[in-house]
Amino acid sequence: MKILVSDSLSKQGVEALEKAGFIVVVKTKLPKDELLKEIKDVDGLVVRSGTKVTAEVIAAAERLKVIGRAGSGLDNVDTAAATRRGIVVMNTPGGNTVTTAEHTMAMIFAMTRRIPQATASTKAGKWEKEKFMGVELYNKILGVVGVGQIGGYLTKLAQGVGMQVLAFDPYLAPDRAQKMGVTMVDLDELFRRSDIISVHTPLTPETRGIINAQAIAKMKPGVMIANCARGGIVHEGDLYEALKTRRVAAAAFDVFEEEPVKPDNPLLTLENFICSPHIGASTTEAQENVALGIAEQIVDYFTKGIARGAVNIPSVSPELLPRLQPYLSLGERVGLLQAQLLEGGLERLTVEYSGEVAGLTVAPLTIAVLKGLLTPILEDPVNYVNAPIVAKERGIEVKEVKSSDAGDFTSVIRVRVEAGKKSHQVAGTLYNRKDPRIIEIDRFKVEVVPESHLLLIQNEDRPGVIGTVGHVLGDHNINIARMQCSREERGGHALLIFGLDAPLPTSVLDQIKKSKHILSVKVADLSKGL
Repeated sequence: MKILVSDSLSKQGVEALEKAGFIVVVKTKLPKDELLKEIKDVDGLVVRSGTKVTAEVIAAAERLKVIGRAGSGLDNVDTAAATRRGIVVMNTPGGNTVTTAEHTMAMIFAMTRRIPQATASTKAGKWEKEKFMGVELYNKILGVVGVGQIGGYLTKLAQGVGMQVLAFDPYLAPDRAQKMGVTMVDLDELFRRSDIISVHTPLTPETRGIINAQAIAKMKPGVMIANCARGGIVHEGDLYEALKTRRVAAAAFDVFEEEPVKPDNPLLTLENFICSPHIGASTTEAQENVALGIAEQIVDYFTKGIARGAVNIPSVSPELLPRLQPYLSLGERVGLLQAQLLEGGLERLTVEYSGEVAGLTVAPLTIAVLKGLLTPILEDPVNYVNAPIVAKERGIEVKEVKSSDAGDFTSVIRVRVEAGKKSHQVAGTLYNRKDPRIIEIDRFKVEVVPESHLLLIQNEDRPGVIGTVGHVLGDHNINIARMQCSREERGGHALLIFGLDAPLPTSVLDQIKKSKHILSVKVADLSKGL
């Protein structure tokens, strides 16, 4: 497979991809027309913040399966367009957490002690001690807008120098805020009380211009503002006016609305404005971390089918992945089998998680079930990215149910579907917490290894049926890898399941269907879930 690296990437990341057997093409700063040509035959794309992965670029990518951002922000990637195409978009949000938080703290120090201005003055041959009176951070109030990984680490640094921290984040749980030692407030209160404000949110329609003239009017006179997150969160025109009048005493930016920043940006003319060229994540350690991180995630996706760090499917942490991976495989195989047994249009899906698995993050498991369930049904490719979208577009209701009781098993995943006015269910478990087994098919208790090719026969519980089927398969040189039978009650209905080494020819299938005491015959191909 071919991976295009279109922005500068640490050599450790490139080497990791090459070591895994990928063809890696490094071409940076490509003009748009050249990028459209290069993207046509690549399976994976690695970018930083420079490449603009637009809907047009995505449409031109005929083989693209994954876009990896070496870093956290995805403003330069049209994630919605990628999702519609079934392309995984992943990033490495933790790789530059410490580095970016440290840069923000450095900017706050530089802003409060006016270090850049004092440096320039001293280098100009001046000695203006009185001009560069600074401000202590001890006992000052830092307002953090957005307490994610970077904002959270910044609070630790600020607390380390004796600052009090106010936080605004509608998604931060109160108990976590308490453990962090921060005071949760609404945005207006944060504006009113903070001596220094630092923003750490993504750029969305809701956060664009969140600090503007109206917000600045609510702040303390002499407030200081830092933005090392995304350009556009602070309205640059409104900030310029506030800095000119000293309503805002100082500001420090690592990011701008338009990058590279234009030389005629009025903010650059102000003595109380300091800036850097989007280098918050630019340390040797961080660049190695994000390069290796995105390379390993891409390798995992192509070799294991696991999308760690994906933003358009539920993310799976590295700590959880080894434990979750066997259940992902089990869920997909249960879904695959269920899809090939049901009859009629699929209307409703309920996935029941019982036992230990109920205590895990089950959202990726439900997607795995959906992927397996929809793959045999639809002509279009179904994967871990577009399976939920496909289900929603088709009006399939999806529910999750959890229970601590798994009966005789450690964990059970049970998939119930309603299709064609009938209900069907298939349940599976893991033996030794790693080997998948099917343990229920509708009303029958079974123990089936989900082989590539299964033959499932419902029949009357009469002597000779197994022999008849075996004789037909033997006559056509079809080997039986495994076989088992289950029945409701003696003399009632029974279920025969054969694991075969090869697909069953139609002529053989027809012959079995005509045999005595046979009620129904179905075949299932599970090879796509292995």
